[in-house]
Amino acid sequence: MATFFFCGIGGIGMSAIALYLQKKGHRVLGSDRSFDANNNLEMKERLLKAGISLFAQDGSGITDQVNFLIVSSAVEESIPDVKKALELSIPVKKRATLLADIFHSFEKKIAVAGTSGKTSVTAMTAHILYQLEKHPVMINGGIMRNVYHNEEPSNLIYDTGDIIVIESDESDGSIELYNPYISVLNNISLDHKPLAEIKPLFERFLERAELGCVINLDCEHTKTISLPDKKIVSFSVEKDKQATLYASDVFQTPQGISFKMDGEEYTLPFIGIHNLSNALAAVCACLLLDIKPKDAFEALKTFKGTHRRLEKVGETGDVIIIDDYAHNEEKIKAALSALKVLLKQDTHLFVVFQPHGFAPLKLMKDGLIQMLKNELSDQVSFLMLPVYYAGGTVDKSISSFEVIEPLFMAGKNAVYFETRSLLKKHIVDRVKSGDVIAVMGARDASLSDFARSILETLKEKEIA
Repeated sequence: MATFFFCGIGGIGMSAIALYLQKKGHRVLGSDRSFDANNNLEMKERLLKAGISLFAQDGSGITDQVNFLIVSSAVEESIPDVKKALELSIPVKKRATLLADIFHSFEKKIAVAGTSGKTSVTAMTAHILYQLEKHPVMINGGIMRNVYHNEEPSNLIYDTGDIIVIESDESDGSIELYNPYISVLNNISLDHKPLAEIKPLFERFLERAELGCVINLDCEHTKTISLPDKKIVSFSVEKDKQATLYASDVFQTPQGISFKMDGEEYTLPFIGIHNLSNALAAVCACLLLDIKPKDAFEALKTFKGTHRRLEKVGETGDVIIIDDYAHNEEKIKAALSALKVLLKQDTHLFVVFQPHGFAPLKLMKDGLIQMLKNELSDQVSFLMLPVYYAGGTVDKSISSFEVIEPLFMAGKNAVYFETRSLLKKHIVDRVKSGDVIAVMGARDASLSDFARSILETLKEKEIA
């Protein structure tokens, strides 16, 4: 057994691997600057309960007893933990490389990729396998809201079977490290990198699949991929009847979504066409393991979702507060479509959005503006906060105001706020019974706290 020290252990991807290694019997230590700032406390408590020792991110936890320092792809050598490890000649290993080592130790390796929905598809796939007693391991980039093995909700499912399901990331190129048994490609859209750069990554990911691939026929960039030597299962929602799994007659209510497939009618307990697409991707992956779709859909009836994916924070005065991870054009569009199902006549949707980085905002700005011009109605307000800054050396030559200004000029309900307190006051002064408030954005764990703070403030107000 080895001793691993995770620098940035509070990160959603880092923490899942740390918890897995702790379960395997290794000694796991870690630090995170969000913990030092008294943020991300739920994750801190989760790690401490698992028996992981935490230190300030000042190098104090790095000793000659540490065998490996684990870092993210974006780590800088100026961080005290990294400097200390280099001084002590402790091997520094990237998170993605460690995950690849774990992944390849399993016989049946399922990797889920795509620029949207991969966390949910990973979670749904693992949930089906768990419910059908296939004893999977899951390492995910989101906290499951179900409870497995009588443990608290987590981004890890730990079991003793020969199947592992992981979320594989294209943003840092680490998807190249994985050689799956089953490759699942949910979609391709603009996010961290230009399409011309990421599409070849996804194509090679599919080509490396040992057993077969899952492809979305509703995505213009995935449906054209040719894999003549691979076993392909595909899915579509009301677009391509040639798909292996084709969902038709889709009907949505605030309680869930129903559809027909092969003469059978199914109902799932979540909203959003994108979530139905995610479910089909998961069922396709299980189909390659000879699991019948009917059994897979039955298992998904107990799926409660993942943290910050259209997660209901609470309700007060008939006002619903939602927390969501949407952070690019396609994800925001999908979330808007789903949330509109919750609106009644003469009610309003307040969307709070914090961009997750300066570089991503610069890349997606034009597409985001055009999408919002098309999707925003009089029933929707789009409220933006300043770009999230996680530290380090970055080009800050773009701001949220550059998205808001053209929307405002186009007559949309779009406003920029310098602070969260001003934004919250704007909502609290205007919200009425039946309205929906959604907080969107990635990377910043405090967004969930902000959503809860809006709920608490509204509880103190008498809403008409």
